[in-house]
Amino acid sequence: MTGYHTTIDHAGMQDEYPAAIRIQNTFFNRVYGWMCAGLALTGVLAWLLAADKRLIQVIAANQRLFFGICIAELLLVIGLTAAINRISAAAATVGFLVYAALNSVLFSMIFLIYTGESIAATFFATSLTFGAASLYGYLTKRKLSTFGRFFTMALFGFLIGTLINLFWANSTFYWILTYCGIFIFVGLTAYDTRKIREMALAAPGIDGETGRKMAIMGALTLYLDFINLFLLLLRLFGRRR
Repeated sequence: MTGYHTTIDHAGMQDEYPAAIRIQNTFFNRVYGWMCAGLALTGVLAWLLAADKRLIQVIAANQRLFFGICIAELLLVIGLTAAINRISAAAATVGFLVYAALNSVLFSMIFLIYTGESIAATFFATSLTFGAASLYGYLTKRKLSTFGRFFTMALFGFLIGTLINLFWANSTFYWILTYCGIFIFVGLTAYDTRKIREMALAAPGIDGETGRKMAIMGALTLYLDFINLFLLLLRLFGRRR
């Protein structure tokens, strides 16, 4: 009897394991697909806006517009996160794409500061760094919850330090923040990837409406990791005009 039940349980596990992996892979493909769509939308719109130098100079000179977009982006992310259980997957998708489009206005300004070649090279370097960190987070057997708490607290410290340096304008502190920020967002990329993987395995109905909303939120999280890592690496590798 024992051998019989063991055989049945083992067969059941073999049946369930590939199914779980297929669901997980489908979910991850959806997450990375939307993340890449958001990055593509930001990049293409930023490039189109940057083609009109006078328009970009007007935007850059308008502080109200600049801070208005920053506030709108912040409120949009907070709103999406808070309302994700109440809104539809379609609404979450629109919110994410609106955020990516708004971000393109701010990103178009980097074309005024850095050469196109250095922007492209930094994007390539960011892709490699992000990919390596995300792959580690996906494959590692280690529990990253402790690291997640550490990097989350470090992120708050980074943001506070950045705000302080807006008024202090200390170049040494600026570069310390830059290197610390790169370290933080590499760590967050690994942690967020691991968290998304665990979410895909544990959450019911991953293929339904809930799953589509979770994929959008996962895409938004990784999009933010990528964008911030790119901006920090651009400080190091970007060649100014």
